[in-house]
Amino acid sequence: MATDAGDPTPAPLPRFPDGFLWGVSTSAHQIEGAAEEREPSVWDVFTAEPGRVKDGSTAAVACDHCHRYDEDVALLAGLGVDAYRFSVSWPRVNSPGGLDFYDRLVDELCAAGVRPVPTLFHWDLPASLDWLRRDTADRFAEYVSVVAGRLGDRVGKWITLNEPAEHTLLGHALGAHAPGKRLLFDALPAAHHQLLAHGLAVRALRAAGASDIGIANSHGPTWPASAEPADMEAAGFYDLLLNRLFAEPVILGEYPEGMGELMPGDVAADLKVIAEPLDWYGVNYYAPTKAGAPGGTDSEYGGLALPAELPFSVREIEGRPTTDFGWPVVPEGLTELLTGFRDRYGDRLPPIVITENGCSYEGIDDQDRIAYLDAHIRALHTALESGVDVRGYFVWSLLDNFEWAEGYARRFGLVHVDYGTLERTPKASYRWFRDVLRAQR
Repeated sequence: MATDAGDPTPAPLPRFPDGFLWGVSTSAHQIEGAAEEREPSVWDVFTAEPGRVKDGSTAAVACDHCHRYDEDVALLAGLGVDAYRFSVSWPRVNSPGGLDFYDRLVDELCAAGVRPVPTLFHWDLPASLDWLRRDTADRFAEYVSVVAGRLGDRVGKWITLNEPAEHTLLGHALGAHAPGKRLLFDALPAAHHQLLAHGLAVRALRAAGASDIGIANSHGPTWPASAEPADMEAAGFYDLLLNRLFAEPVILGEYPEGMGELMPGDVAADLKVIAEPLDWYGVNYYAPTKAGAPGGTDSEYGGLALPAELPFSVREIEGRPTTDFGWPVVPEGLTELLTGFRDRYGDRLPPIVITENGCSYEGIDDQDRIAYLDAHIRALHTALESGVDVRGYFVWSLLDNFEWAEGYARRFGLVHVDYGTLERTPKASYRWFRDVLRAQR
């Protein structure tokens, strides 16, 4: 049984198999700072526009990880994780000395016994590029080749993209994230070009000798608002748009239910690239979504009001505790998601790694975060016992950081960051996770 929030002594977690990979995750734009040392990204342009970020902040300094990475690697070593998932900033690599920073970071991680796991795109596209243009996928493959050529002698495990679904929906369809476009279904080319970039990146990594490659896609179960046909149909479409549209081209080499007809270019040829075989499939999980027919009810996605012209609405999941972000806490949704993927994709599904799972809570004595992580790790173990091939789990996040359009109002870290002094303070959840890892070994 998972413990209730506030209980400081959870029962021991079940044992995971030997070789199971335990880690924590971050992203470049959210923690690095040192914006003056790299070329602008779409997020720099976006946050400079008044009203785009709720607290009016930017990530120009963030956690100043670029200048304090040695402190952060020491925190990783103290935590005892096997691996650290970070992202490489494409705009920084494009700038003089940018790759030198990642050279130093990877060396420091290796010296500390922490396996580096870079994500090659985590939303901070160079401001001169646009995912609506096909050539951006080619530019991405060129950049990936440069990074792999420099870091591949020490990096074994790679992630191509992070959450192309959210980057498409929030950044290109709804305008709530950078680059701030509000195109609704005309944003679909951005989805296709990101998936094409993923496939080209896999090829570039293989050419550089990489043999352990995945993607980090966000997924969650979709729950119909009722058994009424209109709600069931709307929920099915939501599941297609946010789950299947980004999973099936990668896993099966095809778009679901005619969606390929809406994509640009020679889609059949592109799908052969998109479906380059992966060594594992990354899942970012936070919560299920309850979806129903549009009209007659307020509808929002992650706190963002959804346009009435969408063919679905998103409803509140009632009767569940929520995080400080207002997201429902549904650990068993992780089990449901993973067993559902196994049943849907069968032998075509690669081994799974949970590349993100975490929650926003205030406070350094963060017992609610402990309860959340405890329950989700147990739910993951239940999926493993049910026959899902799960190989790893990464907590989001190591540090409190710049939470995109929310600014600094949300705290996901195991480590508290004072944004005035940049002092790092490990939270109760840091010590708890450290003890979990010791017990697993």
